[in-house]
Amino acid sequence: MAVLSKPVTEPKPGFSQIPVIDISDPESKHALVKACEDFGFFKVINHGVSSELVSVLEHEAVDFFSLPKSEKTQLAGYPFGYGNSKIGRNGDVGWVEYLLMNANLASGSDPFLPGLLKNPETFRNALEEYTRSVRKMTCDVLEMITDGLKIKPRNTLSKLVSDQNADSIFRLNHYPPCPLINKNVIGFGEHTDPQIISVLRSNNTSGLQINLTDGSWISVPSDHSSFFFNVGDSLQVMTNGRFKSVRHRVVANSKKSRVSMIYFAGPSLTQRIAPLTCLVDNEDERLYEEFTWSEYRNSAYKSRLSDNRLQPFERKTIK
Repeated sequence: MAVLSKPVTEPKPGFSQIPVIDISDPESKHALVKACEDFGFFKVINHGVSSELVSVLEHEAVDFFSLPKSEKTQLAGYPFGYGNSKIGRNGDVGWVEYLLMNANLASGSDPFLPGLLKNPETFRNALEEYTRSVRKMTCDVLEMITDGLKIKPRNTLSKLVSDQNADSIFRLNHYPPCPLINKNVIGFGEHTDPQIISVLRSNNTSGLQINLTDGSWISVPSDHSSFFFNVGDSLQVMTNGRFKSVRHRVVANSKKSRVSMIYFAGPSLTQRIAPLTCLVDNEDERLYEEFTWSEYRNSAYKSRLSDNRLQPFERKTIK
């Protein structure tokens, strides 16, 4: 497995200010907005997603990643399928292996699973139910955010995710124990997510770090019973920079495997992304040019992980 070993800024230990949002309380809409403004990142509790469902899917993921490498690489492909070490096509590598799928096709277009998994139907059913449950939770959160921003209609953001043609992605990441931990091995390099919003859940193993506005990195305490949300580039554009797409990374763990599940909530390929008119007083305040999700996705996938992917779409001011 390829390794990227480079100096990394030491994160602040025991950071306790990560917003924790109880989404069963409608009044949490204000806390959601503030978390998106201040951090671009927050933890959700009382989410209603079955813990048993999560456990089943995690168990199936562990079984898959436990297969011999020769079997897993039968699924290698781009953009979907199994990947090992290499992240994208532009030279980024990490101490990670993964399985990437289209979240909207996960239950119907996976002919590779029956040949490799012990219980392919269990995996497929768990994956379908999990993505459905997380999609609903994501829509609920987005609607609470629109309430907090006083945007009408309430489904302005959530309809982009619930669209049957939504280009949402589901990713399973596995970070094996790394014997080179003293060399600051990067599991997954620093980046922002291009989509609207991302939903992460992992086993009880640390490694995730986020970048604060002052440039410092902080470690996110592991919590296998909660979900972590981070603002994506598209939501930063739609809020005209009011929300920040958080930079994040994963550092390898020396003793324990880390398994994470990420739901990347994206719009349809033809959806136009631009600052919402209700959040911009006049045209001159727009920070970004309008683009389609397909245009942005294609541009993002051609970049390196650490690139500022929004820079080409920033509006040029005339002096």
